[in-house]
Amino acid sequence: MQGRLRRPRRARRQLTPPSGPRRAWFSTTGLSPSAPRRFPPVCVWALPMPLSPLSPSTPTPTQVRLVIAEKGLPCDERDVSLPLSEPKEPWFMRLNLGEEVPVIIHRDNIISDYDQIIDYVERTFTGEHVAQLIPEAGSLLHARVLQYRELLDSLPMDAYTHGCILHPELTTDSMIPKYATAEIRRHLANASTDLMKLDHEEEPQLSEPYLSKQKKLMAKILEHDNVNYLKKILGELAMVLDQIEAELEKRKLEYEGQKCELWLCGCVFTLADVLLGATLHRLKFLGLSKKYWEDGSRPNLQSFFERVQRRFAFRKVLGDIHTTLLSAVIPNAFRLVKRKPPSFFGASFLMGSLGGMGYFAYWYLKKKYI
Repeated sequence: MQGRLRRPRRARRQLTPPSGPRRAWFSTTGLSPSAPRRFPPVCVWALPMPLSPLSPSTPTPTQVRLVIAEKGLPCDERDVSLPLSEPKEPWFMRLNLGEEVPVIIHRDNIISDYDQIIDYVERTFTGEHVAQLIPEAGSLLHARVLQYRELLDSLPMDAYTHGCILHPELTTDSMIPKYATAEIRRHLANASTDLMKLDHEEEPQLSEPYLSKQKKLMAKILEHDNVNYLKKILGELAMVLDQIEAELEKRKLEYEGQKCELWLCGCVFTLADVLLGATLHRLKFLGLSKKYWEDGSRPNLQSFFERVQRRFAFRKVLGDIHTTLLSAVIPNAFRLVKRKPPSFFGASFLMGSLGGMGYFAYWYLKKKYI
């Protein structure tokens, strides 16, 4: 009797992602077309800007993008799709076992720690035509930047994000899709099964860090599903924003009579302003802006946010915040079709659904914001 046929072993995946839908990328050339390309390009692996229920709950990819744009650096930027589970693909995990985003590659350096990325970019790329975001050590501005970098980095953005998704009743005009609450709860319910989908036989060295991270994420989201905890940390957020509001008022008194654009630490735009701008952008997306500054309670903060959004780098990286939902759905759906083409009926149904989603997303945004 013939023995059981064994499924042939698949070829080992490559270190770098193959060309095609798994590698959507675009290039940036800096603050202006005439910006000098004196440095080797930085390659940044990051998530697309739109927030999804399973996207990183901290705005660190946004902050790294903004730093690179403010410095006017040539950059090859490549999106890593969460809906396609690309952060747990072997080619990405070999670059970064922790599946963290963003990851930057410059020359022979691969860096995935957020603080190290910021410091590396600031230390490596200097010159007459390159913006300095961290002032010289020993100066008053340097001390202020470090103070607010530490303060803003300490905010539990992951808890705000998970909490606002799971408890939308605490938000106002949130831009998070309504399906996100059900999606994140479904993810929690199915997480135990999803943890075992990594191919142990083919990639055993990659299984342990993936499983460890997913277990930590599950525990963290369960903790953030506590309304009382969320109200507590939102109260602490209000105190931090009060401190920043007072600091912005100090700048007005300190530079009274001088003709310069005022920022958090002085007349110079610094890393502290990048971090604050990215933080406020995330809070607005979550539906917290009307409560914390758009109600007129913190006019200096509101003025800061309006001015920072007009900067070229912020418009380049963040774009119009009202288009986030539409840009989050369509690109990943088309990439999914390219990766695994459906049958004729399935393709027709999917394309019809995409058209319908696009129409209703446009109608919703037009009705709400135009």
